[in-house]
Amino acid sequence: MSPMPALLATVALLSLSAAPAVAAAPVQSQGAPQNAVQSGAQSSAQSATRAPASAEVRAAYDRMDALARSVFWSGEHDLNPADPVAAIKLAQALRELGRYDQAAQTAQALLALQPANLDALLELGRAHIGRGQAFYGIAPLEKARDLAPRDWRAYSLLGVAYEQVRRFDDARAAWNQALVLSPDNPDVLTNAATAALTHGDAPGAEALLRRAAAQPTASSKVRQTLAMTLGLQGKMGEAEQILRRELPPELADQNLAWLAARNTPAAPQPEVASAPSTSETARTWSSLKGG
Repeated sequence: MSPMPALLATVALLSLSAAPAVAAAPVQSQGAPQNAVQSGAQSSAQSATRAPASAEVRAAYDRMDALARSVFWSGEHDLNPADPVAAIKLAQALRELGRYDQAAQTAQALLALQPANLDALLELGRAHIGRGQAFYGIAPLEKARDLAPRDWRAYSLLGVAYEQVRRFDDARAAWNQALVLSPDNPDVLTNAATAALTHGDAPGAEALLRRAAAQPTASSKVRQTLAMTLGLQGKMGEAEQILRRELPPELADQNLAWLAARNTPAAPQPEVASAPSTSETARTWSSLKGG
């Protein structure tokens, strides 16, 4: 069986991992209702008087995982819903956790206060792309493009959104303009390569990914995507070399076994849910790093 019909599913599976669940709040003891009321009042008073975290504390939390960041930035956002940094960072963390609707709501709320906030427009577009409703992300992304016509991020994200709504010519034009503004940008090239894979053009995707992987700023995920694209074409030797460099042995073994099964006509094809992952961050339409 040719691997080409399964390319979209394959791209979506690269690095796919489950978003961690937010821990449930502890159950309140029924034996001390008065203490609970007093505690709640004290907590509210402390929240009302607490100052925003310092730049150093914020920077420290920015280095943490998405769950920790979502909790921290939620607190900062509660202190001041008009704080653009807190709102955008919270929306980003929520999106990374797969909570796309909440991410979109957070970005939209900031835009109600600051309609020309470029980062909020971009984040709103990302959230709609992530929730599979890219049509609703096009308007804010086009506004971002018009506000900052020299910023490649809006064009890169527009390419993803246009692709999702089947405006394929517009997607290619957007990515071409992003590359004019940021030549050989690995994120833009990888986005375009992902689209090529969905259309069954593995050789075209390979060419774009080789350009992306050659850039000094290319991430490990770019190289992993290249390896999987090579493997889908039967170029298992080079795919294995890359995966062995980029992944722990057990993950490399899983991906190589999956590729081998995909390239064996008589082998039963694995279900999408059971295909291996290559790292902790998904290379899907929702996680494309175009801006």
